Amino acid sequence: MADVAARAGVSRALVSLVFRDARGPSAETRAHVLRVAGEIGYRLDPTARLLRSSRSRLLGVVLDIRNPFHADLVDGLHAAAERAGYRVALGAVTPGRVAGRAAGDLLESRCEGVVLLGSAMPAGGVSGLADRAPVVVMGRRAGDTGADVVRTADADGAGAAVDHLVALGHRDVVHVDGARLPGSADRRRGYRAAMRRHGFAGRARVLPGDGTEDAGVRAALTLRSGGPLPTAVVMYNDRSAVGLLDALLRAGVDVPAEVSVVGYDDSSLARMTHVDLTSVGQDAAGMAAAAVDLLVERLDGGRRAARDVVLPPHLVVRGTTGPRPLPAGARGPPVVALLPDERAP
Repeated sequence: MADVAARAGVSRALVSLVFRDARGPSAETRAHVLRVAGEIGYRLDPTARLLRSSRSRLLGVVLDIRNPFHADLVDGLHAAAERAGYRVALGAVTPGRVAGRAAGDLLESRCEGVVLLGSAMPAGGVSGLADRAPVVVMGRRAGDTGADVVRTADADGAGAAVDHLVALGHRDVVHVDGARLPGSADRRRGYRAAMRRHGFAGRARVLPGDGTEDAGVRAALTLRSGGPLPTAVVMYNDRSAVGLLDALLRAGVDVPAEVSVVGYDDSSLARMTHVDLTSVGQDAAGMAAAAVDLLVERLDGGRRAARDVVLPPHLVVRGTTGPRPLPAGARGPPVVALLPDERAP
């Protein structure tokens, strides 16, 4: 500021008033000072400015760098935070770095609140964070932890996948779940409920998974070694669905002519041209905006009671689902015998 003042021919105090956008300097003087600052390359340091106050206006986001859907959420969080006058700092979860460590580092870096993206952090860990700062958990239930929640109605999403496949004539629909990963229990419950609603409870089959590409490969090996292939598979997420697609392709199984596959998330993976995956979509932009709104309500509005925001899913049909294949020797399209209470989209 002293350099700007000397070159502009004004006092350092006046430069300070201009940089703080305070009242006093005329419009002409303000324009002159800012022009001189630009000429000598002076840039305001927002971090240094915030350090002088009790606010950082910085939101921490904990994400798994291996999860493609998290990238979509981060994009939305940056945009929503900027609209609210906040910035975003990222804390990565890796095989050697757990979510609790990432969140703790963000709070030590003066983040005012934390968003946990699809974290499997135990309830005790979430409660501990919520005691230190406002926390939003995205993609799962949080129980009585004091944290706000933004999630998709996952049971409805899995049910919509089954409804879509049944409408195409499929009866043998298998689900590969995500074990204890966020949303897995709701998606598993939605799958079972839909199979029961369509009268196929006896055909319901759930295989273990973990949300990775390897889980999809293992599921393909299990399905191919256990008798006739099912005609359709609903996966826990897009990432595991891509693993299944790759394994089926290598085994010479045609998708969707022989097996239809549905993923979950409608992430960038699903939208890739060579993947073209039918997937249950989550509203990434809407989820991100809701998460930022919840943090701002806590930080700027003083709200204390936890909220649970649930957004509806939507099915995005692409090239990995098609009609149930005809039995050997059969002719004509498969007959779809709907039950009286069946609700096909």
